[in-house]
Amino acid sequence: MFVLVLVAGGSGFLGREVVRRSLAAGHEVAAAYRTRPVGVAGAAWHAVDIRDRTQVVDLVTAVRPDVVVNAAFRQGDWASTADGAAHVAVAAASVAARLVHVSSDAVFSGRAIRYDETSTPDPTTAYGAAKAAAETAVRAISPTAVIARTSLIIGDGGSSHERRVHALVAGDQGVLFTDDVRCPVHVGDLAAALLELASTGRSGICHVAGADAVSRHELGVLVARRDGLDAAAVPSGRRADVGLPGPVDIRLDCTLTRQHLRTRLRGAREFLGG
Repeated sequence: MFVLVLVAGGSGFLGREVVRRSLAAGHEVAAAYRTRPVGVAGAAWHAVDIRDRTQVVDLVTAVRPDVVVNAAFRQGDWASTADGAAHVAVAAASVAARLVHVSSDAVFSGRAIRYDETSTPDPTTAYGAAKAAAETAVRAISPTAVIARTSLIIGDGGSSHERRVHALVAGDQGVLFTDDVRCPVHVGDLAAALLELASTGRSGICHVAGADAVSRHELGVLVARRDGLDAAAVPSGRRADVGLPGPVDIRLDCTLTRQHLRTRLRGAREFLGG
């Protein structure tokens, strides 16, 4: 049983939930942030630039956690997403900490549509390439680590996807695509699954996403209905019609991981009340 949890990226949407759930489970918690701490009472907050290996190693050496959950990333910043993951892996290995690294379905192109834990990354975006590089580094540095690929993360109003729906219904420009499909996961389910994986002897790739494959537009409609907005006001469009680069339809097959989890990974239609 682990006692002290260090959350890298603790001020992010997922990181905050991992911090809260770790505290609720009775663990001592340290959390690293880059620009600003989040007021989650009970955790020790540390300012760390994950791009600086020395800062990361110094923090882990000082804290000496039993478990490190790396939920840190920054889209468009290779140094944070890829190099930072390697820094966290090196630091965790130096104190023999259990590492759970959060990855993304962005490591896939979408050409195969359905991807299980044995699928080989073939990213088509800079962010996907950074996440794929992070996976490679983590596996090389810490073979016993868990690499948890996930999809769009939704909560009870706090995610960027939910805020986007509200903005669009209020009149902001843009659309949600009907042909852009993912397997959204509730932030609480994901955080619980990550901590459960940390407590097991599993290693390697795990897929931790929701049970439903839905388009971004359907997801927006579900959010609007839950929040009492006019679902008919959620604007729609087709990604294929605008030629936007990047993967379109990516469905993480979580069958193997679910066989080893007590945590239930609900689908968006269930946790959004669709």
